[in-house]
Amino acid sequence: MSALHSAITSITQNIPSFLRQPAEALIGEQCYDVLVYNFDITHVECLKYALSKGLGLGIVLGGGIVKIPQILKIGRSGSARGLSLSAYILETTSYAINLAYASRNRFPFSTYGENFFLTIQNVIITLLILFFSSARGAAGGGLGGPLTGKQTSGNLGKVITGLVITIITGVVLWSENLCPPGMLALLQAATLPLSLISKAPQILSNHQNQSTGNLSAFAVFNALLGCLARLFTTKQEVDDPLIFWGFAGAALLNAVLALQMVVYWKNTGGTGLGDDFKNTINRRHSAEERGTSLNSPEKYLGGDSTAAPGKRWARKLD
Repeated sequence: MSALHSAITSITQNIPSFLRQPAEALIGEQCYDVLVYNFDITHVECLKYALSKGLGLGIVLGGGIVKIPQILKIGRSGSARGLSLSAYILETTSYAINLAYASRNRFPFSTYGENFFLTIQNVIITLLILFFSSARGAAGGGLGGPLTGKQTSGNLGKVITGLVITIITGVVLWSENLCPPGMLALLQAATLPLSLISKAPQILSNHQNQSTGNLSAFAVFNALLGCLARLFTTKQEVDDPLIFWGFAGAALLNAVLALQMVVYWKNTGGTGLGDDFKNTINRRHSAEERGTSLNSPEKYLGGDSTAAPGKRWARKLD
């Protein structure tokens, strides 16, 4: 065993500086000496710290891409159907407050860095929902069809307004004068119920439609895994109850969304009552354009709509 340890340390003690320095910066010189240089993997505290740092780095990197599939999905389809505007506004607000609180309290970037990327991505998604909202549909796309020129112009106004509000919110949250530390702490405490409320519209929308619409499974499951990992890293490195219970609540509701993803997996096109209603309306409009109705004899006899009515009735009488 000592021979194996000596062989390993002969390698770890000669690691090039361009590899050693990033590792020391990540886990600290003390834990680097214990875990890597001396290869003592029995040191529990350094192991937990290194695991927390590794998870934190992974979450930050994952946060940089986690919602890109959702953005691409909306862009490709030209629709935000199934996405709740109110849910994204509340979630983005919660992310921004968490980011400001952690940044201004100078927590390690590895404990909150993904919030920076998630806030930016959520702002983009919220603006896309505003842009693709239609006059007849809900803010998430809903019943509305392709946007008209007038609707596009109006929605661009909504997008610009959303950008202005976002910039003002950022200025207020990062200003010591406009938002003193005490007020920021209260806002951070408010993110616990806010994060719970932010998921409620999306969960209710999924339940009512029996479908998750254009909601990205990649984003949902990665958000769940990220929240679960953050519970460990927060407890290990920050131990701030405001942040810990915020992640705990978010993990619970992300688990509900993940469960809905599984349950409604085959219903991504939407099979709820709303879709049945739309299909009925579309059939009625098509029938009216042909000069028939849903309850007309032609519907039940299955006759050719281009044939003379007298011939169809003659067949019936025969």
